[in-house]
Amino acid sequence: MTRDISPAARALVALELIQNNPGITAQRLADRLGVTERAARRYVATLREADLSIESVSGPYGGYRVGRGLRLPPLMFTAAEALGLVMAVLEGHPKAADPADPVGGALAKIVRVLPERVAGPARNVRDASGPGAADQYRPSPELTTALIESGAAARRLRLAYRMGAADREMEVDPWAVVLRHSRWYLLCWSHTRQERRVLRVDRIVAIEILPATFTPPDDLDALRVLEEHLSQGWTYPVDVLVYATVEEAATWLPRSLARLEPDGDRTRLRATTDDPDWYARQLARIPAPFAVLGSAELRRATSALSRRLLRAAGARADDGAAPDQRNASGTGGTSGTFAMSASDSANRAG
Repeated sequence: MTRDISPAARALVALELIQNNPGITAQRLADRLGVTERAARRYVATLREADLSIESVSGPYGGYRVGRGLRLPPLMFTAAEALGLVMAVLEGHPKAADPADPVGGALAKIVRVLPERVAGPARNVRDASGPGAADQYRPSPELTTALIESGAAARRLRLAYRMGAADREMEVDPWAVVLRHSRWYLLCWSHTRQERRVLRVDRIVAIEILPATFTPPDDLDALRVLEEHLSQGWTYPVDVLVYATVEEAATWLPRSLARLEPDGDRTRLRATTDDPDWYARQLARIPAPFAVLGSAELRRATSALSRRLLRAAGARADDGAAPDQRNASGTGGTSGTFAMSASDSANRAG
C-alpha cells in the first residue's frame, strides 16, 4: 500500500481488511496497511471512536473481527459482488425495483453509495427488470457484470452461446440485460444474423470485448421490447380480433402474450404459441368479445374449451349460445365472450 493516502482512507482500508479476514492480527493488519503495528492499533481505535463494533480476541488464534452492533459499518463491494447482490434481491423479492418498497428502499440505499462504475450497472439491471428468477437459471454475476459494463460502454462483444450440445459464436451489440420472471436475458443486435436477438444469459459460455463500438437505440424500453419479442417465434400463429381498444386490451393482456395492433376501434392480437390449449385459456380471461381468426389449432383449442365450460355450467354443448353479433363478421373465426379466473402459472407463449 502506498504511504501517501490519508489517515481516513487508511482507516477504511483497515475496516475492509478486518471484514474480509476475521481474526486478523495487529501485525498482519500492519503489514497489509504498510504501517507499524502501533499505527495499525491506532486505526482500529479510530474505527471504534466512529462507533463501529471492532472486537479483539486474545490468544494464539485471536485477532480483530467486526462485531455485532446497531449500526451497519461501511461495506466494500467489488463490481461482481455488488451486481450479484442486486441480482439476488431482484430475484427473491418481486418489488425490489420499487424504492417505495422497504426492500427496494434498502437496495436503493446500497446502490446510491456505490462508486458509479459499480452503481451504474447495478442500477441498470434494477431499472430494466421484471420479477423473479429461479436458481437453475441464475447466471454468473461476473459474466453478467461484463455484459452490463460492455453495454454501458457501448462495446461490441464476441460471445459463445450454448445451443443444445454445441456452442455457437456470434458478434453482438449488447443493448441491455433484463430479468423477466424466471430468467436473465441479453437484448442485443446480432451482427452475425443481422437481426435483433434475445439471448439467455445463463447460456452464454464466454465473452470477448471487441474494440468496435455501437450506438444503442434511442429511448430503448428494454423490458417492453423483450416481452414483445418473446411473444413471437413459436410453432402456431395467433390472430385474434378483440372488440375493445388497444388501450383497454393492454390493461388485460401482458405484453409477452401478444403484440397489440389497432384495427379501427378494435384490437388485433398477433403472436405465436407452442401450446394452443394454454393460449385459449389466456384468451378466455379477456372481459370483452373476441374472435379467433387463426390458427386452425387455436380455433380448435378455443372451441374445446368453450364446450368444457358449458358442460361445467350444466348446459348442453350443442345448445351453445349465439355469438355476439359484432363477432359475426364472416371471418370464420371462433367467437368468445367468456372469462376465466384461473391463474396464469407460466407464459408458454414466451
